[in-house]
Amino acid sequence: MLKQKLCSAPSLALPEGSEDFIVYCDASNKGLGAVLMQREKVISYVSRQLKIHEKNYTTHDLELGAVVFALMIWRRN
Repeated sequence: MLKQKLCSAPSLALPEGSEDFIVYCDASNKGLGAVLMQREKVISYVSRQLKIHEKNYTTHDLELGAVVFALMIWRRN
């Protein structure tokens, strides 16, 4: 079962009405990423590599950068 889950493409759900959303963000020394969820279902994934100048940022600044990056992407939709 685990192998099947790891090898299958993740399915995305459509947003439902005015239910609350949850955003999980993370950052590393390589990139930023985030997941938008609603009612324990994944709505969207976003990620990107760090820009050259961002590689010198502190962990705190990278984590905040991941939040800002995700919200700017999803704000447009």
